[in-house]
Amino acid sequence: MSAAQPLENNHARLMDQMYRYQRYIYDFTRKYYLFGRDTLIRELNPPPGASVLEVGCGTGRNLAMIGELYPDARLFGLDISAEMLATARTKLRRQGRSDVTLRVADATNFTPAAFDLPGFDRIVISYALSMIPEWERSLDAAIAALNPGGSLHIADFGQQEGWPGGFRRLLQAWLRRFHVTPREALFDVMHDKADRNGAVLELKSIGRGYAWLAVYRRPDRNGA
Repeated sequence: MSAAQPLENNHARLMDQMYRYQRYIYDFTRKYYLFGRDTLIRELNPPPGASVLEVGCGTGRNLAMIGELYPDARLFGLDISAEMLATARTKLRRQGRSDVTLRVADATNFTPAAFDLPGFDRIVISYALSMIPEWERSLDAAIAALNPGGSLHIADFGQQEGWPGGFRRLLQAWLRRFHVTPREALFDVMHDKADRNGAVLELKSIGRGYAWLAVYRRPDRNGA
């Protein structure tokens, strides 16, 4: 067993315990404060037949929307919580997308081979990095799983840099109750990885820094 295995197992148990009942009301409650998800999805622009993976796909809400907007896309999802994936399978089946491939997997060490693919054309990580203890390893795994010319799309909590300090403290204290920690270094880490890999990076904040969006574009085989 690797040194990281106990941490992964503990995190899986924690997520299953937290979402065993929350999964039934998750989508209804989260729509009020997980901003930027729909913007991320509308800007995916996958080519016909593209492979699209969501890391931390939860209830399948985002995959269902991606399937509606891009019906030709091949959809894949992974989550460390088997409880959430049970809800995702039901939701996607009801929407006629029983073809979506879902796997219980850890975001920090997954590979495309688990899905019988060499890589993915689009990878989505929506409000998951703030819940993953070793979140930088998740970024590395996602970047390594991109096909040449593919892109990684991230939405997550920002640092509320345009909000009063009192609001920021209250929000982050509330988020900690759900094991959520906004990643203050996200943009800096993404810059460093893009510079080292010759990737193109697009960063923006929305709602005065309430949420951050990032797009990492891997060069194609010609370096473009």
